[in-house]
Amino acid sequence: MPHVEIKHSADLALNPQALFKLVEYVINRHDADAGECKGRAYPAKAFQHTHVLFEISMLTKPHRDEAFTRKLMVELEQQLKAQIPQTCRFSLALNYSGPYYSTNLHEVG
Repeated sequence: MPHVEIKHSADLALNPQALFKLVEYVINRHDADAGECKGRAYPAKAFQHTHVLFEISMLTKPHRDEAFTRKLMVELEQQLKAQIPQTCRFSLALNYSGPYYSTNLHEVG
């Protein structure tokens, strides 16, 4: 299950819910088995310069090679920038989890 964190200056008018859905959609266009994408947004009240950082984490898989990663990053950047209504510094990081990362569903009752 991919994960996206959006860290941004509080003066940036973003719709985090729409951005979460967009990231999930783009990832699944490139990898139909990726599934749901968890998301969190962190608007920073204290900041210097208007900016946004998208950090996306995914599990390492054989088909997620360099070509896959480059194509995914290009589309993510294009699609995300189209949703940002003002000038800002833009950063995008796509990280693959290492062998000692565990993700699953914790159910109660």
